[in-house]
Amino acid sequence: MSGDRRFFLDVRRSAAGVAWTHRLSERQDMAALAIAQGHGVTDIVARVLAGRGVLATDAALFLAPTIRELLPDPASLTDMDKAASRIADAIVAKEKVAIFGDYDVDGAASSALLKRFLTHFDVPCEIYIPDRIFEGYGPNPDAMRELVSRNARLVVTVDCGTNSAASIDAAREAGADVVVLDHHQVGGPLPEANAVVNPNREDDLSGQGHLCAAGIVFLALVQTARILRSRLPQTAQPDLLLLLDLVALATVCDVVPLTGVNRAFVVKGLQVMRQQTNVGLVELARAARIGEPVSSFHLAFLIGPRINAGGRIGDAALGSRLLAADDPVEARTIAETLDRLNQERQAMEQEMLAEARAEADAELASGNGPAVIVTASETWHPGIVGLIASRLKDHGRRPAFAIAFNASGVGTGSGRSVPGFNLGRLVREAADAGLLVKGGGHAMAAGLTVEREKLGALRAFFEERAAADVFRLQNEESLLIDAALSAEGATLDLLDALEQAGPYGAGHVAPLFALPRHRLNEVRLVGANHVRADLQSESGGRLQAIAFRAADTALGDFLFQNRGRPIHLAGSLSGNYWNGNRRIQFRIVDAAPG
Repeated sequence: MSGDRRFFLDVRRSAAGVAWTHRLSERQDMAALAIAQGHGVTDIVARVLAGRGVLATDAALFLAPTIRELLPDPASLTDMDKAASRIADAIVAKEKVAIFGDYDVDGAASSALLKRFLTHFDVPCEIYIPDRIFEGYGPNPDAMRELVSRNARLVVTVDCGTNSAASIDAAREAGADVVVLDHHQVGGPLPEANAVVNPNREDDLSGQGHLCAAGIVFLALVQTARILRSRLPQTAQPDLLLLLDLVALATVCDVVPLTGVNRAFVVKGLQVMRQQTNVGLVELARAARIGEPVSSFHLAFLIGPRINAGGRIGDAALGSRLLAADDPVEARTIAETLDRLNQERQAMEQEMLAEARAEADAELASGNGPAVIVTASETWHPGIVGLIASRLKDHGRRPAFAIAFNASGVGTGSGRSVPGFNLGRLVREAADAGLLVKGGGHAMAAGLTVEREKLGALRAFFEERAAADVFRLQNEESLLIDAALSAEGATLDLLDALEQAGPYGAGHVAPLFALPRHRLNEVRLVGANHVRADLQSESGGRLQAIAFRAADTALGDFLFQNRGRPIHLAGSLSGNYWNGNRRIQFRIVDAAPG
């Protein structure tokens, strides 16, 4: 395998234990040259585009994506015409609509999208978000019957419902119609709803399976608006483009690929967000102390976690209420509550993570350790185990699970995977083998319910099925570098050019640069566990850098041990705002001897 690699700076084993390789193949090197010559962008930006598969013929639209060019025809999705027609019927007849959403950001944004659209037409509607702990994911029969008892004549499930046949039957038996707007994988027969719009159903040929639920809801609103233009010709239609801030938020936070129309959703949605038309988002940005133009980074790491905090440890409906709010006082109250819940969640996470890390490190200390990290406790909060699993996955460079057991000995667990290993399939195999009460997921994340007495057998099953693939992937793991850079070349102008090729996220990863032989003039701990460094190139250029959450890691140890020495560093560029001034900053993700 190593013979095929193009090592960057000949780094074969870094501080993080991986090789550094060129992201671009030799063919992509040529494509980058064509993009630079044909579109007037810098060589580095051209390399970023080529390294992510952008062709020279597509570069212009990629750099300036438009909804008009990239939005698919909503009617191409199976059942979309049925769904839009039924929603239009409810609007014309002013029937009460119940919106049943998931408790994460995508569910909150999807619910708020639909509510804002219905409210424009003065249609009575309410949002119902289930409690993560007591009700679990998706519709349940009791909640559906309760919504119908409150006079809902149409229930629209958003970001859920595809695998909830019994609950949808309950709603219909109680006297309501049901429309499903979802994007999750299909796990069995489709429910008997009036319409099931899901691009991941087997008979959907639209090719839009990369959309999050809010993207599906937006397409449904576009199609509904088309129908209403003929059925309510005298009624003003809402400006759907002003709702793209919610679609952008969900698209980033649900970690769907930022390609095609998703990229246009985020680019245009961020523009809408900066106009500050949604008071809930304005107040949440204030609570999060964001003092700069909102970016996809803020959505993923500051806005999204606060909305999720309600679903994890508080009132699951707070996020959707905030995003649908028009009253600034109400919005500020909810935003402050979510900020407080997020602080509580962070404190709980730190305590849980310390315990989980200690358990994992004890196992990792012996040889290679387990192929899949499995940690468990009777004292953990089940709403936070997914975050713990994600941290353990990064720490151990292998799939990881965190499981919270209740007093009855039943554990609710969440797992996160590494690229190339399908964790959802492993969990489904464990369920088929009778080791789980239930379980499922997708390639990179999975959930499970397990009885305490079967935990040992589950660990053994994971080891038997996963060891060969996980350790092979570890041996092949590498950090893909886009280009070399010096402190002098790391400028705000370059950052602005790179941001034009963004936003970055799933399916369009942020560019990584290598700084060859830069001296660590100063290394110090900042905050709880971040490491700040002052870098100097061989020609004297200076650059401020930070390694987030690097304290007590192999990377952090390496940086402290190499004070005053020239080393190679790998990371990304970002803008650091302080007192109204913007400075360039390098985010260190790895380092190696120089």
